[in-house]
Amino acid sequence: MGKSVLIVEDEPLIADDLLFHLEDLGINEVEIALKYEHALEKIQHNQFDLALLDVNLSGTRDGIDLANFLNRQQPFPFIFITSYYDQETLNRAKKTNPIAYILKPFDKNEVTVNVEMAFHKISLLKEQPAQFFIRDKNGLLPVRPDEILYVEAFDNYAKVFTEINSHIISHSLKSIEDKLIPYGFVRVHKSYLININKISRINEGYVFFEEISIPIGRAYKNNFMAKIALL
Repeated sequence: MGKSVLIVEDEPLIADDLLFHLEDLGINEVEIALKYEHALEKIQHNQFDLALLDVNLSGTRDGIDLANFLNRQQPFPFIFITSYYDQETLNRAKKTNPIAYILKPFDKNEVTVNVEMAFHKISLLKEQPAQFFIRDKNGLLPVRPDEILYVEAFDNYAKVFTEINSHIISHSLKSIEDKLIPYGFVRVHKSYLININKISRINEGYVFFEEISIPIGRAYKNNFMAKIALL
C-alpha cells in the first residue's frame, strides 16, 4: 500500500509545490485542503499516514487548531509548515508534538529530508506494542492502552484503572507516561496520567470519567488544554 499524505496549505502555489516534491519522492496518494474546514472533510473521508500543516491558515482556525483536532480525534503524525513563529505560536505548536518542522521558503531538499525522516519515525511508532502485560496474582495479564482510563501514582507504585477493574504495578508514573504518551495519554496532575480519549466531561478544574473525577493540577492545566480539541 502506498503512502498517503494530506497537505493543508491556504496558498495554492505553495500547496502545488509541495505536491510536486512529494510526487518526486514516489508519494502519489496526496490530497490538498486549502482551509481548516476543507481539511476536516478530507480527514473524515480518507485515511492518511502523514499531514503537512501550514500553521498560519486564513480564517478563525489555524494549523495548530487542526493539529489539536488530529491528536484528539484522528491521530496521525504531522509536519508543521510556516514562514515565522512568534513566541506564543511556538509554544502552542510545541505542545501538539509535531513530528517535524519545515520553514518557508523551503527547497526540495528540505522537504525530502523532513518527509523521509517523518516516515522513518512513523515506522518506529508502528512498532509500538498493541498491548502491555501487567503482572498480577494469576501471572501476566494483557491490557490494551484503549482500555485504560487513568493511572494514579502512589508512594512506590502506581495503580492502573480500566473500565472494569484496576491493577497495581511497581513502576513510577513517569515510566508509565513515557510508554503511554503515543496512545493519547497526558499528565494532568503530579499523581495522575489520563487517557484523553476516555474523558466524559471537563468541569471546574476536574476531568471526569463518568462519575470518577480527577483533579487538574495548575502546573499541568495549560499543557492539558492544548491537547484537547475545542469546537
